[in-house]
Amino acid sequence: MILILEIIYFMLNILWWVILIQAVCSWLIAFNVINSDNEFVRKVVYTLDQLTEPLYRPIRKILPDFGAIDLSPAVVLMVILIVNQFIIPQMVSHIYMMPFHGFTNGDV
Repeated sequence: MILILEIIYFMLNILWWVILIQAVCSWLIAFNVINSDNEFVRKVVYTLDQLTEPLYRPIRKILPDFGAIDLSPAVVLMVILIVNQFIIPQMVSHIYMMPFHGFTNGDV
C-alpha cells in the first residue's frame, strides 16, 4: 500500500511540473517571448495541452467564465497540493499505525 501511495505522490509531482511548464509556455506565447510558429514549440505546447486538458475540462465547466483568465490550472495545482501535503501523509501515518495481524501466536 505504501508503494502505491509513493507512486501516486511521484506521479502527482510530475503532473505539478507539467502544469507549471504548460502555464509558463502559454504566458511566453501570449507575450510573444517565444514564437508559436516554431515547429518544436508547437509540438511541446500541443503535447502539454493534450496532457492537461482532460484535467481542466471538468473544472472549466464548474468555474464561472473570467474571460481571458483561466483559473483551472490553479485549481488543479491546489488539489495536487492538498493531496500531496495532507491526504497522502495522513494515509501513510494511518497505515504505519495499523497493527499487523499477519502471524498467529505460534508463527513468530
